[in-house]
Amino acid sequence: MQHLTHGDIKAATDRIAGRTRPIALAPAFDLGIGVGVGVDSTDLEPGQVWLALEYLQHTGSFKARGAQNFLQAHRDSGTLPDAGVTIASGGNAGLACAWAARRQGVTATVFLPRTAPPVKVARLRSYGADVRLVGTGYAEALAACEEFTATTGALASHAYDLPLIAAGAGTLMEEIHERLPDLDTVVVAVGGGGLFAGVATAARHHGVRVVAVEPENCRALNAAIEAGHPVDTPVDSVAADSLGAPRASAMALRAAQQDGVQSVLVPDTEIVRARQSLWDDRRIAVEHAAATALAALTGPSDSDGPSGSARDGSGPSAADGPRGSAPYRPGPGEKICVVLCGANTDIRSLADTGSDAG
Repeated sequence: MQHLTHGDIKAATDRIAGRTRPIALAPAFDLGIGVGVGVDSTDLEPGQVWLALEYLQHTGSFKARGAQNFLQAHRDSGTLPDAGVTIASGGNAGLACAWAARRQGVTATVFLPRTAPPVKVARLRSYGADVRLVGTGYAEALAACEEFTATTGALASHAYDLPLIAAGAGTLMEEIHERLPDLDTVVVAVGGGGLFAGVATAARHHGVRVVAVEPENCRALNAAIEAGHPVDTPVDSVAADSLGAPRASAMALRAAQQDGVQSVLVPDTEIVRARQSLWDDRRIAVEHAAATALAALTGPSDSDGPSGSARDGSGPSAADGPRGSAPYRPGPGEKICVVLCGANTDIRSLADTGSDAG
């Protein structure tokens, strides 16, 4: 099992310093957080809930951190081949890989199915990627990518299941802690688990609780916790374009089994509502994946859920078993940071619904 340490994340922090955008934070007490979760929003003091605006990162998502760390580490060790890097991904990971490769002066060869939207192909090419369209599904693109790696010696990257990728993602938690040293809880969406593994590893070092949020029908990590090992799961969610990994990484499961981690599932209706609220209230346009994290705080509950501050070590962890569809209930005075992880979305899907729209 691949093991990620806080030392890996500290090394990544030093390695990518000046090469990625530092985290931006914004107070979020006026977003109605607490409504429907047993906390009166009028009791939430300014500075109690923060948003980490990682959607402002290069390429529009946190993925730039992992890609930059991955390639810079290989550059530093002399293992970055002339054939460059390759990945099978038309999403945020592919974009980040292409961007980081251009920064390193090497080619990113990105494999996609022929059915990939032309806009994605065009954006990848705008970063200098050599885009190869193969087959009609991701599996065929992945197979072609693996063959390309074997025949050319190109460096194979992955969307989430590599320690250097996860460590790079975890650097955002280091920056959050530096800005908010008294933080109690960080809330993050989970797909395959690269961001979660990095954030959870750094958070545990600093004594910060992690709330790992997944859509109800896109629950690879939650299912792995329940089974005790990674398992294949169905993928059916409005956030599946970013959180649609059918299986969580072993790294992510290991991180989830530590104290101070809580797994939460949210319905698609609340993901959509949280995303719309960010647009209506702040003109923040994010992916459904980013809204998934926020939905853990804003969604209604049909049963009482656990609460408590990570500072005193109270409250259950994912090691106690998977959690059902209930929001995270913050304890009195608990300081929370919600990671808005990406903004590669179609803004046309956000209609003005507020009373002051127009």
